[in-house]
Amino acid sequence: MGGSVTYLVAALAVLVVVMVVVVVRARRRSAARPDGALPPGRPARDRPAESLRDSPLRLALGDRVRIREQEYAVSGTIRLVEGDWSWVQHLLDDDSGTRHRLSVEDGPELELVLWTAEPGATVTPGAPTIDLGGLRYTWAETGQARYTATGETGLTSAGTMRYHDYQSGGAARLSFEAYGEEGWRVARGDLLDPADLTIRPTSEGH
Repeated sequence: MGGSVTYLVAALAVLVVVMVVVVVRARRRSAARPDGALPPGRPARDRPAESLRDSPLRLALGDRVRIREQEYAVSGTIRLVEGDWSWVQHLLDDDSGTRHRLSVEDGPELELVLWTAEPGATVTPGAPTIDLGGLRYTWAETGQARYTATGETGLTSAGTMRYHDYQSGGAARLSFEAYGEEGWRVARGDLLDPADLTIRPTSEGH
């Protein structure tokens, strides 16, 4: 009888140790999630271990990209550098005649913004806040960058660009850009999630 009780106590002790180890490992995995692991529901294609073949960072001329319910072709690319900070703007063609562009900024977090030109806007940059289209935008940053352009951009192959950026709420953006000596180009932007994009490269080797 005494031997059976001792065996039972030992087995329960082992079971408790195993349960503690499982719980500790689960908590460690949960704590590591902000540093790389993905929350539930995140598309598998965004996982770091997956191929970046369809990542916005790999977009190139001629690629097709579906953003939400609209499909575009990349017709031009502008690469910008300001100090140690760089970002890319891809000009998008959807045959509507409206000018769109996708800005891709790779930092601590990937930031994607879909911009739509506002050629009829009469607002100008400089004020702390700007009202446009029923939204009030607040100044965020101002700067000047050097650029190189490829494809159908309507720009010289290289030069400088000035900009003023504003934002409203969590996702709405407003930008003013002037390339070289030209006047301000006004565009309204919408912050995207990587899951909003589906990319079709021009070739398998891309």
